[in-house]
Amino acid sequence: MALTPDDIRRLAHLARLELSDDQGERLLTRLNGFFDLVETMRAVDTAGVEPLPHPIAAVRDMALRLRDDVASEPDQRAANQRSAPAVEDGLFLVPRVIE
Repeated sequence: MALTPDDIRRLAHLARLELSDDQGERLLTRLNGFFDLVETMRAVDTAGVEPLPHPIAAVRDMALRLRDDVASEPDQRAANQRSAPAVEDGLFLVPRVIE
């Protein structure tokens, strides 16, 4: 997928960016280079390759230092919700902002 100068102008317009022609050309080159890299990576056959738990695992055996998933802070929901203007079933109620 290669971008065109028109694509860059449209993207700049959507992002509310004002790019000179030189900046647009540099951006076009960099983005197309990125897409080329993605296409190269997608072309690699990774069938049967096990995912690594950590990038270093490809070089040497490594035990991950994982901590137990336990709550480290007391539950203070009720205390935090006492000052809220509206609460229902443990949830903060807020005014609707989108119709």
